[in-house]
Amino acid sequence: MAKTEKQKRRITRADIIPISDYRAIRKDHRLKLIEIKRRRRMAIGPFMTLSFENYDTMWMQVHEMLLIEQGGNDQIDGELDAYNPLIPGGYELVATMMLEIEDEKRRQSVLATLGHIEDMITISFDGEVVNGAPDKDMDRTTDAGKTSSVHFLHFLFTPAQIEKFQADAPQIIIGCNHQNYRHMAVIPDNVYASLSEDLA
Repeated sequence: MAKTEKQKRRITRADIIPISDYRAIRKDHRLKLIEIKRRRRMAIGPFMTLSFENYDTMWMQVHEMLLIEQGGNDQIDGELDAYNPLIPGGYELVATMMLEIEDEKRRQSVLATLGHIEDMITISFDGEVVNGAPDKDMDRTTDAGKTSSVHFLHFLFTPAQIEKFQADAPQIIIGCNHQNYRHMAVIPDNVYASLSEDLA
């Protein structure tokens, strides 16, 4: 398993292990990552989930891509460029937002009613509101108003907001204000503890 360094913000080539070594530890590493992800996952309403990313989740994602695509040394830089931006840099929280509807026909129908939902996610606490900003790698809502089932969101905090977020465990609410999906949830203590480390 890769050594987890608290507050580590970037994966480098030095962090990449040979794929043969990764295969040997993959099963155990995935089991350990399940617990990490459990403390970083929030359900918002009936079918929206936010999974907050960090070094550990992205380290495994990079190795999974290297294992699956078998691109070798030439593939590494592309994966680092793709996934390092999803590791929070100490002033932000970064989440993968998933709209999870099992039935494909219903999923396509619902996604067609949720255009630009990626622009309507907020984190609120102690009088502050931090808006989620979707990744600009591509437009994830079509011209017809259909959104994607997966989005990557960055919640950028000011120093004052970080101080408030970390002070005395305030009640923190993640909400969605889309006209067709108005839901919110309070962050539980175990998730709050993990996210506070991201802002250290």
